[in-house]
Amino acid sequence: MTHRIGIISIIIENASQIDRVNHLLTEHASIIAGRMGLPNPNGRKINVIAIIVDGTNDDIGNLSGKLGRLEGVNVKSAVSKQSYPAL
Repeated sequence: MTHRIGIISIIIENASQIDRVNHLLTEHASIIAGRMGLPNPNGRKINVIAIIVDGTNDDIGNLSGKLGRLEGVNVKSAVSKQSYPAL
């Protein structure tokens, strides 16, 4: 299977979803290469997380879809056009 490198951006506007987001990220830890989070940037009542992923289109889409179905969670993803062999 070929992999793609990508990024998933997550904006959490409903703080009650933070545990669910973290649970999903833990479930998909095998495709997560890096994570950066900003809790309450500039004092706003939101949380922002950027995830660098390395996985198949299906793996990345599965995680993005599950996150996007959570109420109060906005998700966008982008993947490389070029694919790479799995490590």
